[in-house]
Amino acid sequence: MFTFNHYNYNVLDLEKSMAFYAAALGLKEVRRKEAPDGSWKLVYLGDGKSDFTLELTWLRDRKEPYNLGENEFHLAFQAEDFDAAHAKHKEMGCICFENPEMGIYFINDPDNYWLEIIPNP
Repeated sequence: MFTFNHYNYNVLDLEKSMAFYAAALGLKEVRRKEAPDGSWKLVYLGDGKSDFTLELTWLRDRKEPYNLGENEFHLAFQAEDFDAAHAKHKEMGCICFENPEMGIYFINDPDNYWLEIIPNP
């Protein structure tokens, strides 16, 4: 038996990414691990409701953007107030794709990872 635990995104600017996830999705740091020599940091973000976390990995020596291929993967978040979330993300300028027929949209983070926003069922 297995249980979901966390998902990882590698990021270039840890503080910028943490600020984005806090502002856009309300995620907050729940734990952190750091290399003794400062070469990497792992920050786990949580939604305060579930045990699932998003791990942001920062590598000191990484300078070039990560190759996300065709970016055909994403995390999905359920919005308690879909219309308010859409308005907030539109104001933030982070909506990268909308599918009104399906009733969903996507935002992208500072490293261009896509995050799907879906309404409550």
